[in-house]
Amino acid sequence: MNSPVSASEAANFGLLHRKVQRWVWQQGWDELRDIQDAAIPTILAGDTDVLIGAATAAGKTEAAFLPICSKLAEHDGPGIQALYVGPLKALINDQFRRTEELCEVLEIPTHRWHGDVAGTRKKALLDAPSGILLITPESLEAMFVLRGTQVPRLFATLQYVVVDELHSFLGSERGAQLLSQLHRLELAVKRRIPRIGLSATLGDMSLAADQLRPDHGDQVKILESALSGQELRLQLRSYIDERPGTEKTDDDDTAVHGIADHLFANLRGKTNLVFANARSRVELYAAELADRSVRARVSNEFHAHHGNLSKELREDVESMLKDPTRPTTAVCTTTLEMGIDIGAIAQVAQIGPPPSVASLRQRLGRSGRRDEPAILRAYCATVAIDAGTLLLDRLQLPLMQTIASIDLLLDRWCEPPEASRLHLSTLIQQLLSLIAQHGGARPAEAYAVLCGRGSPFSAVTTAQFAELLRALGAKDVLAQAGDGTLLLGGLGEAAVNHYTFYAAFQTPEEYRLVHSGRQLGTMPIDFPLYEGLRLVFAGQRWRVSAVHEDDKVVQLVPAAGGKPPHLGDAGGSVHRAVRGRMRDLLEGDRIPTYLDRQSGDLLEQARRFYATLGHDRASIITDGPDTLLLPWAGDRELHTLAAILNATRMEAAVDSAALRLVGVPRAAALSALDKIAAGRTPDPEQLARKVKGKATEKFDGWLSEELLCDQFASASLDYAGAVAAARRLTQAATSADAI
Repeated sequence: MNSPVSASEAANFGLLHRKVQRWVWQQGWDELRDIQDAAIPTILAGDTDVLIGAATAAGKTEAAFLPICSKLAEHDGPGIQALYVGPLKALINDQFRRTEELCEVLEIPTHRWHGDVAGTRKKALLDAPSGILLITPESLEAMFVLRGTQVPRLFATLQYVVVDELHSFLGSERGAQLLSQLHRLELAVKRRIPRIGLSATLGDMSLAADQLRPDHGDQVKILESALSGQELRLQLRSYIDERPGTEKTDDDDTAVHGIADHLFANLRGKTNLVFANARSRVELYAAELADRSVRARVSNEFHAHHGNLSKELREDVESMLKDPTRPTTAVCTTTLEMGIDIGAIAQVAQIGPPPSVASLRQRLGRSGRRDEPAILRAYCATVAIDAGTLLLDRLQLPLMQTIASIDLLLDRWCEPPEASRLHLSTLIQQLLSLIAQHGGARPAEAYAVLCGRGSPFSAVTTAQFAELLRALGAKDVLAQAGDGTLLLGGLGEAAVNHYTFYAAFQTPEEYRLVHSGRQLGTMPIDFPLYEGLRLVFAGQRWRVSAVHEDDKVVQLVPAAGGKPPHLGDAGGSVHRAVRGRMRDLLEGDRIPTYLDRQSGDLLEQARRFYATLGHDRASIITDGPDTLLLPWAGDRELHTLAAILNATRMEAAVDSAALRLVGVPRAAALSALDKIAAGRTPDPEQLARKVKGKATEKFDGWLSEELLCDQFASASLDYAGAVAAARRLTQAATSADAI
């Protein structure tokens, strides 16, 4: 049901309520955007789910709320009429402000509900539910657990559910939690409620539709903006570390200094975003830029923004970004990818390969609002090539990945949502929440509610659910009454009554970092701390003056030197399409016009080295005593292939885009690949049994080994992809040997 729309078809403005039309005119809008006009009749009809795909700042929020508010203005009544679910409290606050302006004109009450909202406001909504409610999945979970009997009354007249930033939920624990909540909500009110998903344009919107309405994605109306977006200006610059070596520290990194120099020279005086991927790198570059401001004797415009900083510091940076009179550059992670309104962004910088093409698209969408060109400055740090340079480093893989990601972005491609996972940890949370909501649940009823058609856990079989109940009973998470009703056991009761229960994801224990009584943020508890330690945090340099173990507080004082702490950063999973484009780059002769001279020279240098390997022979390479496999597969396929090879007692490890078989000669590697290509390997569940450390999600510790294996296979293994990669490798070897 995909319906691309064009601006020339704008003809639905007259269907909006007259007060909504007047509000649009008062905003000074000359016309509605294509996606906004196209959404009007579909949403007003109120009889189908809708997925709205468009770039960041393309008006997706208004595309949903202009017709929703028109409908509510025509049919005002008691009860919550529209439910908006967003991934971040900051986004909730921002959208509350934006919708409140329109709703005030229409006399539609607007409410927000999260941990920072006063209890008196929440009580007022509970006493007299009305209008539009904006909420996070965690707060919605708390509503089910603490006010389960009131849910049918609160949402009895609900007409719409809006899920903002849908792409941020896809394939995640929070996504499974949210979809389960929406499924339970419909069961509570005994009818289907139209869902409106707002998302950045994805590679395959039908896959996102499947997740917006599990098992019924073909019935979702897809509206995707036909507008290609504004003019794009971009450059990729490379910087070489002239002093490679294992003893080098960040302070000696000439590439970091070169990138910081260029950022300082080109971003000052404007409002910008610099994405540095990892929080530790955010701190490094924020401190480097602040140091340059001190040396230049100018006010510092560069500030860190990431999840470990305190809410107060993050909001300070967001306020500076919104102030058009105050040039500000935020050095950030994914925290500013979301649709929080931060005003007009002049330029976006990306340091290192982006986590994904989808992420790069989201980040770039922050720049170039209000008919200005979007500007992307990409940076790549690499090592100097000499006689001792490792083989893979000679291929300049980070540079290849960055170019491949940009090229795919220009081709309007991005990663599709991952295949469905079992999400058994989140299923446990939803089971406990369901029991808390109703004071108990029959096993068959619980399975029907949580794993029936249309729920995110519909792939869970009755046998797996029965095994889950047995495992939870054995660990005192669940108990069973004489009539078979499931009740909370001792551990289950303790878990549900703890404030951390409402989040589906794990929240690690952390230290609080404090200076002069003000909390700056938090850091993981496993970081080695001692008095006198120097570190970088919130873009400034500090010395630890005291560590209070009892209340987990670290006192800081300003100081020179220091380096950023590791803050639990994790890289993105590279898709096979990106790796395939990387190989195309190495085998081709095109020099993208957006590369600076250094990047172009490094690309040519990598191509020359790749050619010496021989294109057909470059997939299986002898590297000293080891064998390197380069199937140009995605990370999931690579890790699965490594697990299969390790099961044959070969030491195989993922090494960037390659697999390294330690101490394995080429002939033995080929023999093992032949067996995998022929399908003579353990099945995914057997393979999972050989993997250690499978319990990674919040409630995984309560799962049996059998269920852990099932979950790991669904979440982490791409068995078919690994076999296909083995076949490509053997075919390449056969072709090479025939030459």
